[in-house]
Amino acid sequence: MHIVKLNATTSTNTYLKEYARELDSKEDILVVTHTQLEGRGQRGASWESEPGKNLTFSVFKRVEGFRADRTFYMTMAASLMVVDTLKHFGVRQLSVKWPNDILAGNLKICGILIETVLRDGLYGVILGVGLNVNQKVFQEAPRATSLLNQTGKIHDLEEVLNRFLEAFYTYAKRVEEFDFTGLHKSYEQRLFRRNKVSTFQLPEGELLTGIISGVSKNGKLILQLEDELSREFDLKEIKLLY
Repeated sequence: MHIVKLNATTSTNTYLKEYARELDSKEDILVVTHTQLEGRGQRGASWESEPGKNLTFSVFKRVEGFRADRTFYMTMAASLMVVDTLKHFGVRQLSVKWPNDILAGNLKICGILIETVLRDGLYGVILGVGLNVNQKVFQEAPRATSLLNQTGKIHDLEEVLNRFLEAFYTYAKRVEEFDFTGLHKSYEQRLFRRNKVSTFQLPEGELLTGIISGVSKNGKLILQLEDELSREFDLKEIKLLY
């Protein structure tokens, strides 16, 4: 793996996307920064991170020949590699808030942003991770937590990153070996509020009650509604209120 360490950058995903476009890299690339100025999350949200306290990094991996309709399996794998990393350091009550926010209890400890790189078709994927490690107070994200808050211990950032990279290669291998059934099952077992009655908000503001029963192969959330019908939603169509 080629490693790029930056003192500061706007977004590691943005940096790595430009990097990957310019170079025909056959090896994986890791970009990690001390300070991320414009970290991005799902739905265009910003990512709050105190400089030097957390892990903000992105990994590029070539996936030429991978079918575009299977890309959500990479999201599943990414979520599980973060869960395994946090579990190793003693974090409990871990779950995945669809599609790829990692929670400890009902507090967000990690955000993931996956983007594709196109070059005459699908060329690679960029996995961006914002993992709260040693930050104690979150001014703009009241539902956030960290490894420190969950375990009561200060953690070495390099050690946490190395552990993540071990999990990264474990799950990347599972994707390469087409272990889609196993990944799907493990991901659904970790889904936040699975099989529980929950309230959701539609884009127009309308509220909907339903039960999360799983996700489809292409990553849509499957809800069991009050009329016992099953319906699928993508990320822009629904928001879980909790």
